[in-house]
Amino acid sequence: MLQMRFINIALCVLAICVFGVSSYPVWAADEKPQPDERLQKLLKRFPAADKNKDGILTRDEARAYRQQMQKRQGRPFNSVEPTHADVKYGDHARNVLDFYQAKSDQPTPLVVYIHGGGFVGGSKRVNPGFLQQCLDAGISVAAIHYRFIDGKKVLLPEPQRDGARAVQFLRSKAKEWNIDPKRVACFGGSAGAGISMWIGFHDDLAKPDSDDPIERESTRIQAVGTFGGQSTYDPIKIKALVGGRAWEHASIFKAYGVDTAEEALHPTLEQQKRYDESSAIMHLTKDDPPLYMVYSEADGPLPANARPGQGIHHPNFGRDLVKKMNELEIENVFIYTPEAKGRNPQREMLEFFQKQFAKVK
Repeated sequence: MLQMRFINIALCVLAICVFGVSSYPVWAADEKPQPDERLQKLLKRFPAADKNKDGILTRDEARAYRQQMQKRQGRPFNSVEPTHADVKYGDHARNVLDFYQAKSDQPTPLVVYIHGGGFVGGSKRVNPGFLQQCLDAGISVAAIHYRFIDGKKVLLPEPQRDGARAVQFLRSKAKEWNIDPKRVACFGGSAGAGISMWIGFHDDLAKPDSDDPIERESTRIQAVGTFGGQSTYDPIKIKALVGGRAWEHASIFKAYGVDTAEEALHPTLEQQKRYDESSAIMHLTKDDPPLYMVYSEADGPLPANARPGQGIHHPNFGRDLVKKMNELEIENVFIYTPEAKGRNPQREMLEFFQKQFAKVK
């Protein structure tokens, strides 16, 4: 009895580590393997959870172990199977998506989930609670993979372009999958937030005369949701906006194929163009969709001993967006979770999307 009670408590702790508290769901987090202190404490108790035996327990490994333990207790993990799984939307191996179709006699709105992971990791596994809420509200959901940056051939903004291509593909399936192509929103955390904003703010990438019918579809969307999103991926601007060593995040260097701080902070004209093209805020104009943004990382100046990359989800990114969006009179919501006790950003984001969808005629 005591052992079973211990397992149940451990499952609850695993659920918190895997799915996060309600104010900051797991898809808000950078899914690149991180030495999360809570997860590492669990690793000492459950060494078998470390599937690849690398000494670091990731959220994906904790999630898989939790499912395994629940099955042993006869409590299957609450998940929804995709209506269509691993559907290719492009040529690359990671150009695949899952689609979850809501039950409706009428074409449904669509919410597209884009995962985080520093552009080098992550999974299209959707938070099951949010997924079910969308489906219950008559909103279909898609979740995508995209190319990872490699510092050589795949640099920013190629992951963003993959995200835009996925939106075009989904619109091309509107009739077959009962989607309303006029009501589409994108959301994600960290890198997924950056991709979502880039799609939302960038000029339409549709090519009406293309031989590829997918390329003829619009990339414009009706709403964007973000968790810990970066308004810019320009290391010079990140240094000015956040301070500390946030701009030294490993993914920033890899995203542009640079090896040194000197290269990152003194770009060539061609490199600066890539910085600008990759940063969502550089594309922001008054005709862009509303944005719902959530930040949870520590506020204020970064400590003198800050680690490289620390502060990469700083709320100053959101404040920068609020300032410019207010100037352009674009609707936006900024939530800083430590100051938003009693609120449920996950539920509010869905309501925000529904509000925007209702405006579409």
